[in-house]
Amino acid sequence: MPPAPGAAHHPALDLANTEVALPGGQSVDFLATPAAARRWLVDRDLAPADADLRETCASRLRALRAQIRALLTAHAADAPAPRAALDALNEALTRAPAASLLHWSPERGLYRVAAHPTTQIVEHALAALAADAADLLTGPDAERLTACGSAPCDRYLLRHGRRHWCSTRCGDRARAARAYARRTAGSNTHTARTTQA
Repeated sequence: MPPAPGAAHHPALDLANTEVALPGGQSVDFLATPAAARRWLVDRDLAPADADLRETCASRLRALRAQIRALLTAHAADAPAPRAALDALNEALTRAPAASLLHWSPERGLYRVAAHPTTQIVEHALAALAADAADLLTGPDAERLTACGSAPCDRYLLRHGRRHWCSTRCGDRARAARAYARRTAGSNTHTARTTQA
């Protein structure tokens, strides 16, 4: 699927759209496996090409996606932000290590060490995505943020003009559904008049 409008400039919006509902009750998850999550992060310059992501890292990325989606859903519905989503986003913002931390062990005494490289990569990626989500929800693009207007699609986008769809395909599906509803309503009105006569 092509990226939704605004996703190229907001990786958090792109992350929110990595799980998509499709017609026929199907869905696709672009972060379903550690390899898929690594590829997604690498493609967005959020991880080095040789990063080795494990399932726990992919799971943390999917968890952040769920919290960002909760915030986008609340924003699009003009509803209060869920507390759990705010807490998760704020935690991600503060988790990226900026320095080697101080540790102690009986064998070594006090020593400093950076977080495990894989964990550090994920922490930095999550922090960058959380920061982008916070910027998106509080910046000038927030007023254009909306959900795709074509059921069953559940992607988010930045609205341009009157466009409320994430892709041409969704726009075509929405227009076809409206045309079908008009034809059906017209047919039902004609049938009702014929029955009354």
